[in-house]
Formats: sequence, C-alpha cells, structure tokens
Amino acid sequence: MINSLIYSEILLEYEKLKNEANKLLQHKKETCYKKIPEIKEIDEEINMTGLKITRAVISAKKEDKTKYIEEIKNTLEKLKQKREKILLENGFSLNYFEDIYVCKKCKDTGFINNEKCECFKQKLIDKAYEVSNLSKNSLNESFLSFDLEYYSKDIEEGRELSSYQNMKIIIRKCSLFVETFGVEKQNLLFYGDVGLGKTYLCRCIAKEILDKGFTVLYVSSYDLFNMFEKEKFNKVEGQTNSNILTYVKTADLLIIDDLGTEFSTILVSSELFDIINSRILNEKPTIISTNLSPNYLSQNYSTRLLSRIYGNYTFLEFWGEDIRLIKKMKLMNKI
Repeated sequence: MINSLIYSEILLEYEKLKNEANKLLQHKKETCYKKIPEIKEIDEEINMTGLKITRAVISAKKEDKTKYIEEIKNTLEKLKQKREKILLENGFSLNYFEDIYVCKKCKDTGFINNEKCECFKQKLIDKAYEVSNLSKNSLNESFLSFDLEYYSKDIEEGRELSSYQNMKIIIRKCSLFVETFGVEKQNLLFYGDVGLGKTYLCRCIAKEILDKGFTVLYVSSYDLFNMFEKEKFNKVEGQTNSNILTYVKTADLLIIDDLGTEFSTILVSSELFDIINSRILNEKPTIISTNLSPNYLSQNYSTRLLSRIYGNYTFLEFWGEDIRLIKKMKLMNKI
C-alpha cells in the first residue's frame, strides 16, 4: 500500500505543523496573559487539577477514587466556565487558543484516538498523486471514458480479430489488472504503433490504482534514464537527487511509458535490467509501453533483460489506425 517513504514524509510535515502551532500558541498565551493575568492563574490551576486527577487514579483508595475524581472534574468544569466568561468579557473568542491548528479535529497530530484523521488520509492521497508524476489532465481519464469508436470493426488480413474486438479484450484485461491489484502479481507490456491508446490506458490504470490507496510512479523511458544520468553526475559532484529514483523500485506500481525513446547506453541497459529484475524479485508489478515490436526489442536490449521480460510479462498488442491522426483530420474537416 502507501510507501513507507511517503508515510515518513507526512509524519515530518505533521511534526513541523505541531512545532509551528506550539510557537503560535505560546505567542497567543503571552498576549492574553499580559492583558488578563487572571487567565494565566486559571490555566495554572487547571493544569494542577489535571495532575490531581492523575494522582487520584494512581494512588486513591478504591472506595474513594470515583467520588474524589468526580469532585475534581466538577472543579475543573467550573474553572473552564470561569475562564470562558473572562475571555469573552475581554474581547477574546472562545476558540482563541484553538485557532492555531490547521486541522482542529486532530490538532495537527494526524490521529484521533490512534486512528488516522481525515486530514492524514487526504495527505496520503495527495502525496501519492504528487509522487506519481501524473499530469493533472490524467485525473479525468478512466476506462469509462475510453472511446472505442476510433477502432475499426473490420478484420484486417492476417488477423483473427478486428482492432475494435482486440481493444475490448485489452481493456477487460486492464480492468482485471486493477481489480486484482495487491493480490495478483502481474506485469504488462503494451506494444504497437503510435496513437493507438497505449499511453492513455497506462494513465487510466495509474489513476485507478492510486484511488485504491497504492503508490504509483508513472514516467517516460526518456525521463527515467535521464534521471539516472543526472544521479550519476550528482554522485560525482557530491550532490543528492530526489527520492523519485527510490520510488522506481519501491512504488507499488511502476509504469514506464515509451520504452525505446531513451538514448541507448551501457548505463541504460544495466539500470533497466536492475529495475525490472528488482521489481520481479520483490513482486512489485510493472507496466511497460513501447512502440517497438518484440523483434525490435530483441535488437535493442540484452538477452538477459528480454529473458526476464518474456518470462514475467503479459504482452498485449495494439493495432489499428492512428487515433491522434483521425482526431486531427476530423478537426480540420470541421474548420
């Protein structure tokens, strides 16, 4: 589920929020106490009363404990009522000391009774989307919005299915991939010409998996290996890079789009094998999309890499007419 790095980052954010809240609270107290010294006396008395309850729970006799605690609670309630009255009389709101928190429910701790607050859950979702590397446009993409009208129902020579029938099967397999994610450990490889919906389907899957509470890293092959090149340079320079390279191996789902567009180097080949192999060994699903056919893949990548892919990936071939070109032609005809 949610990556431990993301979880740790959020806990650090809450720690910062608490520190800021404590500073603001101290400032508010000093302002209030300066204007109304009696409030400071009441607050000190409330703190002492709270300690009395703790001591009573620990040391009072069983027969006296309930009665004694009840008396202390009544005293505490009267002090609070007196405090509220004085605050209002002097122009302070009842929430004067509470307005320091971003989330008043959990008071910027992230938890209520050891359960995650709604603000914490939202942070998990936001952070997961942030590190996924998905564009905002992807948030509206889904299997339901995938338009099959661009795929022909005619069967091409040499094929057993039309591109329309083929895409219906692929969409069903992708839907099943999402439905069983976290239970089934499956890897997919989309291949076929440009403009056939490979990237769109990758983003649909990414959104669905993110919405299920898992972490996703979506990255183009070019950008991924460009980051590795930069990381190599940074190490030489003694600098550090972002956590994104860590997510490559630890994200619940890695999507590498447009494999084959990267510059082919020994480093790229080595890093790609390391990524694929590591994720297979750790049962971390991966989706790869490429415009290269299996024959061209064998010409561009090492035998040991292809062996890992062929042995552990389900290949899904896309065919048909270039959808981007069809849309462009329709738009031009309207003009």
